Amino acid sequence: MGGVEDYVERLKAGQVERKPGVLPPHYPTCFGCGPEAEAGLHLEVRLVDDEVVADYAFGAVHSGAPGIAHGGTVAALVDDLLGYALYLVREPGVTRRLEVDYLLPVLIGTTYTIRGRVDRREGRKIFCSCEATAPDGTTVFRAKGLFIVVPLSHFAQGMESGEGRGPVAL
Repeated sequence: MGGVEDYVERLKAGQVERKPGVLPPHYPTCFGCGPEAEAGLHLEVRLVDDEVVADYAFGAVHSGAPGIAHGGTVAALVDDLLGYALYLVREPGVTRRLEVDYLLPVLIGTTYTIRGRVDRREGRKIFCSCEATAPDGTTVFRAKGLFIVVPLSHFAQGMESGEGRGPVAL
């Protein structure tokens, strides 16, 4: 792993394998979408009209109870998907608040479609929402998030610790 600069260069040169239509990860080791995040979710998000969309099946490693995804893992997926909604406003931001309504158990091995969008903007505040549907069309969870637009320098804080790497996608 050669750092974020190497990754960006490989991405620009078309040397990073991505499925057609899949947006680039926030950065290579992002827990939600990073291809280099060994224990991550490896979420793949597409832009479809004015929404961000992903199809996702939780695995046994995501269990909270037998056959059911852990609520915190579901919330992590929601946070990452709603973070992709910032592509719609083309500005970097961070999560301020996240609220998930779990309507039904999120089952391990079932592929859900999650659709997110920007609902409104008030200055630096970006209000987003999403929902997940099962293959039969049943809604299993809904969520809302508040993101705050920040300058790129915000992310330098993690770089200074020696552990952070700059973001790839904005």
